[in-house]
Amino acid sequence: MEKNELQKQLKPAHVWAIAFGCIIGWGSFINPGKKFLPNSGVFGTAIAMVLGALVMIIIACSYSYMVPKYPKAGGEFTFTKECFGKTPSYFCGWFLVAAYLTNVPMNSTAIGLIVDGLDGSADILKWGFHYQIAGFDVYLGEILLAMAILIFFGLLNIWGVKKAGVMQTILAILLAVCAFTLCAAGIFSAKAKGINMEPVWGFDKAAAIASNATTANIGEFAHIGSKGILSAILATFAIAPWAFVGFDTIPQAAEEFKFSYKKVMGIMVIAIAFGCFVYVSNNTVAAAALENWPDRVMAGDWVLLIAAEELLGVFGKVLIGVGVSCAVLSGIMGFYLASSRLMFSMSRDGYLPAAFGKIDEKHGTPKNAMIFCIIVSLSGPILGREALGWFVDMSSIGASIGYFCTCAACIITLKKFGDGSAFLKIMAIIGVFFSIAFIVLQLIPIPGLSGVHFGKESYIMLIIWIVLGIAFFIAQRKKIMAKK
Repeated sequence: MEKNELQKQLKPAHVWAIAFGCIIGWGSFINPGKKFLPNSGVFGTAIAMVLGALVMIIIACSYSYMVPKYPKAGGEFTFTKECFGKTPSYFCGWFLVAAYLTNVPMNSTAIGLIVDGLDGSADILKWGFHYQIAGFDVYLGEILLAMAILIFFGLLNIWGVKKAGVMQTILAILLAVCAFTLCAAGIFSAKAKGINMEPVWGFDKAAAIASNATTANIGEFAHIGSKGILSAILATFAIAPWAFVGFDTIPQAAEEFKFSYKKVMGIMVIAIAFGCFVYVSNNTVAAAALENWPDRVMAGDWVLLIAAEELLGVFGKVLIGVGVSCAVLSGIMGFYLASSRLMFSMSRDGYLPAAFGKIDEKHGTPKNAMIFCIIVSLSGPILGREALGWFVDMSSIGASIGYFCTCAACIITLKKFGDGSAFLKIMAIIGVFFSIAFIVLQLIPIPGLSGVHFGKESYIMLIIWIVLGIAFFIAQRKKIMAKK
């Protein structure tokens, strides 16, 4: 084995677990109260997630075609380099780093929230010095626990991809069991009622809070009419690239597959379908189990945790604790793997410093790239949980650019080899269209559609990331152009 080649150790179950674990992170458990229910309600979220899943399956067709053609670590970066050249591939890779790497600190900031929700009034992590970011207190106890978890799972990735794959599979299975159990409780419990789901398209949270509204008069602030309903659906549909980012991590590990590439499409579809189910189920159960969920949303409560406890008592609280912990840890594990493999591939081709392209002789993993990912991820606990929304936006735009590059590269490759079907070409064209639509929805404010585009902080983070990308490109330009 050459020193710059990765070992083939991943089985189909491992790869499914990586994809599913990346798709379902903290957001499926925290966002029902934070984003989904107020922005889109039960109906709007369900429609947006199902449409998002269908679009992702369409885009996955391009991935399943491209992976066997270019079975190297790097995924979208590699596809873009082969089809469009060095400069476009660099910027595709740079934004993919944003999509994957921001998900690691994003998940880590949820660790303190998990403990805070489960320990009641004990506040076991609220000790040591603390400060505020965007109105939220960040405590030393929360920082240290999150950092310890980030370091441990980073080291696990360094110690071997097979060990990481086994751990990821265990976490993903536990996560699926928790989600299905909660769904069953929502279906069979008499406490879950359809009438509780009003307002089904969500409501204007800021206006409701400003007017001291309650569940009793929340209908005055509900999203109604064609524009209101469209805004409700698009508010969640626009972040579908973030919600489902993870199935596209599969090509990042293509060099380590210990199975036929023909299985890639099936693995992707199953992971996307599981992810869609968990998002829709968690959001619906959260509303159905609570008569006063709008009050809970406006109070900033962990709505799904309260709903689970209402349905199943203490077991419900334990169930959410196990489920969200598995989601967070599997997300950290999976995105560590995807980020490090992407940086390894970019380094191997001269796009990033050579140190990131070195393989650990003992474990066969890109050790230096992984250490860099750990260091960057440690920023999450320091920034605190309010940074979650900013990371979501950065991940969404990075994933959207990756989807666009893959679908566009698929069209070029189909023409080059002439071995694809007309159906695949149509799927690739549709994938390009939706990728552009996601980017437009995220970056450009559209009159009449509220809660869809980036917030101010996200625009600032995007500008900083672009400037850093340009700086890295200028610094590495000679090496990039010299590399064959």
